[in-house]
Amino acid sequence: MAPNSKHKNYSKWFLTKVKHAVIDFGMLEKGDKVAVGVSGGKDSMALLCIMLLLKKWSNFQFDIYPITVDMGLNMDYSPIKEFCDKEGIPYHIEPTQIGEIIFDVRQESNPCALCANLRRGALHGAALELGCNKVALGHHVDDLIETFFLNLCYTGRFATFKPKTYLDRTNLWVIRPLIYLHEQTLSSLAVLEKLPTVENLCPASGNTKREDMKEIVAFLEGRFPEIKERFLTALLKKENNELW
Repeated sequence: MAPNSKHKNYSKWFLTKVKHAVIDFGMLEKGDKVAVGVSGGKDSMALLCIMLLLKKWSNFQFDIYPITVDMGLNMDYSPIKEFCDKEGIPYHIEPTQIGEIIFDVRQESNPCALCANLRRGALHGAALELGCNKVALGHHVDDLIETFFLNLCYTGRFATFKPKTYLDRTNLWVIRPLIYLHEQTLSSLAVLEKLPTVENLCPASGNTKREDMKEIVAFLEGRFPEIKERFLTALLKKENNELW
């Protein structure tokens, strides 16, 4: 996956922004064992790809442990395993019955919040079993803004997730190295690198509150093309640190 004459200049395109995010928020230290959450979607596969590039083409010294939380929905993760085998990194699939719990047992009408909590717990548990001290997630600036509007519309709070979070119950750090990148950058990288993806068989896929937020952000971007950069700039100001 090293940049070559057929590819864009990865450093100028996105890798420098990732390095800045890592440095700005102190995300990586020498000897870190980083569990990379891999759902099989383009964002998480782009995260895995970028973490591999970061390991190869930067001074950060860390190990990578891709982890997939299998919700028990009969999804085929073999393309991801083949990718990891080719890259020479261990791949772990954490089996769960989250899908059955949510859709059969609980029959949740709004399953996303509970699902996210269960998947998060399974991911963190697997990371600890593998000896990891950090968990990397593939959230980008679009996710950042959408989460802000989710909190505003549904909880009445001006808040979004942090680029780096310490979990005192597990002694894990959660990091989001792609926080300065746009979703479109990850989509383009996934196509350019021909990254394998897995079809999402979740019954709620494409019909969530987050999809509504995507429409709001798309509308704003249509009227104000620089809105995402302006939003990020505002959040990075010292007086707005409490919004993270």
